[in-house]
Amino acid sequence: MNRRGVARAGAAALLFGASTPFAAQLADRMDAFALAGLLYLGAALAVLPSVLRRPPERRSLRRGWRRLAIAVVLGGAVGPVLLALGLQRTGAASASLLLNLELVFTVVVAATVFREHIGTRVAAGTALLALAGVLLAGTAGAGDARTGALLVAGACLAWAVDNSVTAELDELTPAQITFVKGLVAGTVNTAIGLTSAPAPEPRLVVAALAVGALGYGASITLWVASARELGAARAQVVFATAPFLGAALAWTVFGDPVVAGTLVGCLLAGAGVALVVRSAHTHAHRHPAVEHDHEHEHGDGHHDHEHPDGFTGRHQHPHRHQELVHEHAHVPDLHHRHPHEGS
Repeated sequence: MNRRGVARAGAAALLFGASTPFAAQLADRMDAFALAGLLYLGAALAVLPSVLRRPPERRSLRRGWRRLAIAVVLGGAVGPVLLALGLQRTGAASASLLLNLELVFTVVVAATVFREHIGTRVAAGTALLALAGVLLAGTAGAGDARTGALLVAGACLAWAVDNSVTAELDELTPAQITFVKGLVAGTVNTAIGLTSAPAPEPRLVVAALAVGALGYGASITLWVASARELGAARAQVVFATAPFLGAALAWTVFGDPVVAGTLVGCLLAGAGVALVVRSAHTHAHRHPAVEHDHEHEHGDGHHDHEHPDGFTGRHQHPHRHQELVHEHAHVPDLHHRHPHEGS
């Protein structure tokens, strides 16, 4: 797979995985809506300098507003609230590992709704992660703990739809997508939280914004960029390493108990991730003519347009592709959304 895409997804996983135990500490001290809102407002603040340097064009917003609206509602509003509610009812380690269900749901949604090519490796790895998720849910305990596990799973489903939609949103840059999601969803959820519960202490507000800036702002931006290079399902496979770091921090820093079932779940999930790291395929395929805006470089077999000044380094700008038919190893990245036999 594209090494840059894998590195970006891994960095996104590192940031998000580290943020979950810290968010769990905040979940016990403030309203779920307020926490979800502040996390995403922090995300918007993190990417604000980039957006100010390059604001979205009106044409791009008109073309992509439907997909952007789905990403804002499900990914920015519904998912974070469900996660915050779940963190109030289950341990940080279990919640971190249950977040692997986001991979399972992303693969299912990408394959069935968006017709993304999956292949046997990704399917087998996803099955292992699904089994790990069931095991973790079963060891969550009774009562509120089980409810918390279901709420975290609901957040994963909301983010799965968001992932697949966002991976195809090539009219806007990753930073622009993160900013709109953070600003709109964060403002709405924060307003709901402040009207339905007492305002959190200023130090907790600052902490939530900081966690959101790194664990959501930088993480989401990196993940969107990686999904354009790997496809939503494969980018989520790499991102699925995030819960392992979150669980490790919860065990070592915050003193969460280490449960045998959780360790087995870790092993199953790790095996699933390892299985699908190399899953490119080769066949003759057709690229239809398309115009979009994304980060690219020349010489990759897809970008042969010329610049007046002769520039050929890595850069980003709106550009048009002519129809092209060729054969090479590839994954379902931004340029390979073609259908496959039997899919």
